[in-house]
Amino acid sequence: MSIVAMRSRLTDEDIRRLVKGENAEDRALAARKICQRIDSPELSAEERQAADAIINMIAQDAATLVRRALAVTLRQSPHLPKDVALKLAKDIDSIAVPVIAGSPVFTDAELIEIVRSEPGAKLAAVAARETVSKPVVMSLIDHADETAMGIVAANDGAEFDDEAYERSISRFGESKTVMDSFVSRSILPIEITEKIIARVSDDALQRLVRKHALPPQIAVDLAEGARERATVDLVDQAGVAPDMDRFVEQLQSSGRLTPSIILRGLLRGHIAFFEHAIARLAGVPHSKAWLLIHDAGPLGLKAVFERTGLPQRLLPAIRAAIDTVHSIEMGPGEEGRILFRRRLVERSLTKFQGVPEEDLEYILSRLDQDEADDQPAARIAG
Repeated sequence: MSIVAMRSRLTDEDIRRLVKGENAEDRALAARKICQRIDSPELSAEERQAADAIINMIAQDAATLVRRALAVTLRQSPHLPKDVALKLAKDIDSIAVPVIAGSPVFTDAELIEIVRSEPGAKLAAVAARETVSKPVVMSLIDHADETAMGIVAANDGAEFDDEAYERSISRFGESKTVMDSFVSRSILPIEITEKIIARVSDDALQRLVRKHALPPQIAVDLAEGARERATVDLVDQAGVAPDMDRFVEQLQSSGRLTPSIILRGLLRGHIAFFEHAIARLAGVPHSKAWLLIHDAGPLGLKAVFERTGLPQRLLPAIRAAIDTVHSIEMGPGEEGRILFRRRLVERSLTKFQGVPEEDLEYILSRLDQDEADDQPAARIAG
């Protein structure tokens, strides 16, 4: 099927400008328009063959502007022919990078070859792909510079396991650029947090302690000023601790499992932390504490509370908070968690006004910070 036979989908003017355009701008505009039209899943096999011939012709154009129009328009298309994708990947950066970063047609082996043979921006493009398999990640660790490694370290779509983390720290442990980038990941294993915490910048440390669970001893040490510019909110660390029993045990052994932190944790919506704290202070298993707190009627909470040694004046506030927890649901995402916390505080205080002033100020300031932190994400999502 010839180019002429595609005219049912393309205008004569499109093809004339592509083949005979007097300047690069005209040909680039025609190339973009043609690529948009032929990137259709509805083409027959014969039409797809003709479309591939047109794409190959565009890829051989001497003008950078024309080849870039092709690269940008079809950078995420599954219909970009493999041979053209590989050809574009070897082109200049402005043409290669969009294709390398976005094209779904590359195999892991082809991406690894790009990592091993191409410099700079092309490595960074591989690192920035929506998904990066472990073999490609390992290749980047071995061959990338700090810039590309920083990009893949922060990329939630990049597959890091224990081996990848360990090799990254071995090669880039002295690079604050790379170590800081790991902090941007949505999930960071606690053992990796422990290994990089001394290697990150002060700014990254602040983000690390806000966003990720710290090993309990390190959390307590930082809260006590082991690193001067780091402050750890142990209440919010309770919300991300993966081993809650160990975290509560560490707080107790360091004298930090105070009535204030328990009440604050509950009013912040960290229910599991509250349960484990009550269980430890009462000297009962967590399962029994959970039953007494949530499922034993009004006397259950009173019974387990009285075994903790906590001030009796806190019981009405705790009861109001637990009743509120049972009456509201948490919506999805960070926005849902923030709304849950606000409703928890508002309804608890409506039922009981005797929360100590310093604890109330803390809770309200943290709610304000929640909403301030959530606004940039909301703007990005919008």
